[in-house]
Amino acid sequence: MLRFRVLSGRPRTGALAVTLGALLASSLSLATASTARAADDTLLSQGKTATASSQEGDGYSAAAAVDGDLTGTRWASEWRDPQWIKVDLGANHDLSRVVLNWESAYGKAYEIQASDNGTDWRTLKSVTGGDGGTDDLAVSGSGRYVRMLGTARSGGYGYSLWEFRVYGSDGGTTPPTSGGAVEVTGSQGNWQLRVGGQPYTVKGFTWGPSIADAPKYMPDLKSMGVNTIRTWGTDGSTKPLLDSAAANGIRVINGFWLQPGGGPGSGGCVDYVTDTTYKNNSLTEFAKWVDAYKSHPGTLMWNVGNESVLGLQNCYSGDELEKQRNAYTSFVNDVAKKIHSIDPDHPVTSTDAWTGAWPYYKRNAPDLDLYAMNSYGHICGVQEDWEQGGYTKPYIITEGGPAGEWEVPDDANGIPDEPTDVQKAEGYTKAWDCVTGHKGVALGATLFHYGTEHDFGGVWFNVLSGGLKRLSYYAVKKAYSGSTAGDNTPPVISGMTVSPASSAPAGAEFTVRADVRDPDNDPIEYKIFLSGNYASGDKGLVEAKWRSTGNGTFAVTAPDRLGVWKVYIEARDGKGNAGIETKSVKVVAPPVNGTNVALGKPTTASSYQAEYGDCPCTPTKATDGKADTRWASDWSDPQSIQVDLQARTAIRTLQLTWDPAYAKAYEAQVSDDGTNWRTVYSTTDGNGDIDTIDVSTTTRYVRLHLTARGTGWGYSLHEFGVYS
Repeated sequence: MLRFRVLSGRPRTGALAVTLGALLASSLSLATASTARAADDTLLSQGKTATASSQEGDGYSAAAAVDGDLTGTRWASEWRDPQWIKVDLGANHDLSRVVLNWESAYGKAYEIQASDNGTDWRTLKSVTGGDGGTDDLAVSGSGRYVRMLGTARSGGYGYSLWEFRVYGSDGGTTPPTSGGAVEVTGSQGNWQLRVGGQPYTVKGFTWGPSIADAPKYMPDLKSMGVNTIRTWGTDGSTKPLLDSAAANGIRVINGFWLQPGGGPGSGGCVDYVTDTTYKNNSLTEFAKWVDAYKSHPGTLMWNVGNESVLGLQNCYSGDELEKQRNAYTSFVNDVAKKIHSIDPDHPVTSTDAWTGAWPYYKRNAPDLDLYAMNSYGHICGVQEDWEQGGYTKPYIITEGGPAGEWEVPDDANGIPDEPTDVQKAEGYTKAWDCVTGHKGVALGATLFHYGTEHDFGGVWFNVLSGGLKRLSYYAVKKAYSGSTAGDNTPPVISGMTVSPASSAPAGAEFTVRADVRDPDNDPIEYKIFLSGNYASGDKGLVEAKWRSTGNGTFAVTAPDRLGVWKVYIEARDGKGNAGIETKSVKVVAPPVNGTNVALGKPTTASSYQAEYGDCPCTPTKATDGKADTRWASDWSDPQSIQVDLQARTAIRTLQLTWDPAYAKAYEAQVSDDGTNWRTVYSTTDGNGDIDTIDVSTTTRYVRLHLTARGTGWGYSLHEFGVYS
C-alpha cells in the first residue's frame, strides 16, 4: 500500500556501518551538482516559487523540486493524469535548458511549456517514450513561468521529481582575477596548504543557505573566523557564491557530484567499469566549470565526488563491488588529471566517509593532491587510521562535528538519543582539536553545517537553526577566532524530561520540563515543537499545542498519530540566539474502558493486499491486538471490513487506529445476522490517526463500510477495536 524509500544514516568512519541516506533522513539543503552545459547558462529556478497541480502528501510539495537537494527531497503528485509543476522565475528570461531529475515515478509523456503570465502557455519541448533518470532538454524561447505538463505516467504512481531545473540567460558580471595559486607543499608528515605563498589552514563550514543569501551570511562567517566554505556541486549558479565569498576573504572548496554519493541510490547507481558515456559526460562537464572558475579568487580547491566508495555498497556486493570501487577511484584520478591540465594552480581532492576508502585512492588515484574525509563521532580516530594505513598524502576533513544519528545509542523508545546542545558544542570543539592535533597532515576542516533549516536534521546539526545562533555556533567561533569574549550567547538547557515518555495518550497532555538559564540574564521566550520524523517520516518541526505551568514545566498536547515523536524545547533570548533541547515521546492509543471483544475474533474484508511492502495485510491483522500489523485493502472504493463477535454482545465504544491510508468517509454498521445492517455512526470528514467512537448497542457483527479514501492508496487499519 505505502511506497517506501529506505533512508539510512551516515556511516562511522573507519568501519563499515550504515550509509548516508539523507542526513539523518533529514531535509538539510546541500549545494548539489547540476548538469548545465554552457558557461553562460545560469540556473534560474533554484529557490524560486514553485506550485503544482497536486502533491502526494505534506512532505512532497513543489518547493522540494527547486531546493537544490538532488537526493533528499522531491515533489510527488497524486496518482492520475494529467499533472503539472511550474516555477515562477520572477521575471522573463531567455531559456536554454530544462533538466528533470526523475525519481522512479517518471513521466513517459510530457511537455515543457513557458508562459509570460502563468496563464497562456506555449510548448518548448514535447517528450514521448520517456525512460526516467535525468532528462536534459535543450529548449529555445523565453518566459517568466516554466512548466512540466505530464500527460502519461510510467506506471501506477504519479509524477515525482527530485529536481526541476531551468537554465537560461541572467546577465552576470566578469569574475574578479585570481588571488594567487593554491598548493600543497612540504614532505611526508610535514605538509602545508599555501595560498598565494602564505600558509593556510582550512577553517571552514559546509554551506547551507541559498546562493541568493550569500551576501547576507558571508560577513557573519567572516566574523566567526571562517576562511573556507564547502559545496557539493559546481555549475552555472556557482559564480555569485564565489563572488560573495571572495568579497569577504573566504575561499570555496568547489565540489563535483558523482553517483551514487553516500546513500542508497543517492542519484543512482553507475557501472564505473563499463559506463563510458557517464564518465565522459561527467569529465566534460567538470572540465567546463573548472575552466570557468579556475581564475576566480574565491576558488580554493576542487573536490571530486562525495562518499561514493562507501556508497557503492548500496549498488554492488562481493567481487563486483571491489571492481566498481577500483574503477570509481581510477575515474576520480582521470578527473584529477584533467583538472590539473586545465588548472595547475588549485589542488584536487576527493571525499569519502570511510577511511577504508583510502587504500583504493592510494592504489588508483595518485594524481590527487590530498585526501578528504567526512567524519563525526569517529573524527578523533582518523589520525590513527591514517598512520596505520601508511598513507603518503595529507588530508582535510570535509564534514565533521558531534556524533550523528547513526552513531549514538537508542533511547528508551528505541530511537537515536540526540545529544544535548552542550554536548554538541563540545563535539565541535573536540573535532577541531583532533584535526589541529594531527599536525603537518590534517590541513583543516569544513565542519558541518552552516545551515538555517529549522527541522529534524537542522536542529541536530545546524549552528544557525531557523536563523538563530546555537551554542555550537559559538564553539566553532571560539575554535576558529580564538575568542567569544563580549558575545551574547544562547540560553543553556539541561535536565530535560518527558512524562510519561513511553505512554502518552494521543490527544492528551503530557509533561515536559527542563532547567533553563541565560548566561546574560536575558528574558527568555519559549517555544515547544514536535517532529514526526520517526512516526510519519515528516522531518519538519511544527509548534505544538502547549501551555506553561511554571518553573520550566510545560503541558504539551500529544499528536493524534501514534508512534515515537520528538518534542523540542526552544529557548530564545531575543538577541538572535536559541537553546534547543529534545527528547522522544511515544504516543499510544487513548485508553478505552472495557474489554476489546473483537480481539482474535473472525474478521473478513472485501479485499486485502497479498503482497506489497510489509504485506500480506489480511483482515485478521486488524483484530490481533498488535500495533505493528495492519489490514490493507485494494486501492478502490468502496471497501469494507467486519468482525464476527460470535454472539450478540453489548458494545459501547469503537476505536479505529488508522495507518496513513485512512478513510475520509465511512459508516460504522452493526448486524445480528451479517446480512441486514444498521448504521450507528457515519462521517464524511475523517482525518485518520485515531477515531474513538461511542456506540451503545447490542450486536453480533460490526462492520466498517468505507466509501471515500483519504489518500490515493486503499484503506488500512492497524486496529479495529470493539469494546464492551
